[in-house]
Amino acid sequence: VGEQVTLKCSFRSSSPITESLTIDWTYRPFTSGQMETIFHYQSVPYPTTVGKFKERITWVGNVAKGDASIAIQSPVPSDNGTFICSVRNPPDA
Repeated sequence: VGEQVTLKCSFRSSSPITESLTIDWTYRPFTSGQMETIFHYQSVPYPTTVGKFKERITWVGNVAKGDASIAIQSPVPSDNGTFICSVRNPPDA
């Protein structure tokens, strides 16, 4: 609680990394509730502008190195939940 936490995500692709590569981080609270996208990346990072993670997510990854990690500032117990990282690099599925 209170300190920055890094959510690690790494990936491999058989295709070259291009601007078509996308990364989506989604979150679902443990207490039930809707799944929501909290971060999107395509050429540049797009942290969410709404919801509980607004202005608290920082891109710390490096797509050239297969790293799609993000950091969350000032975590609190109510942030507990399931975080899913999805990376797509066309034509890889």
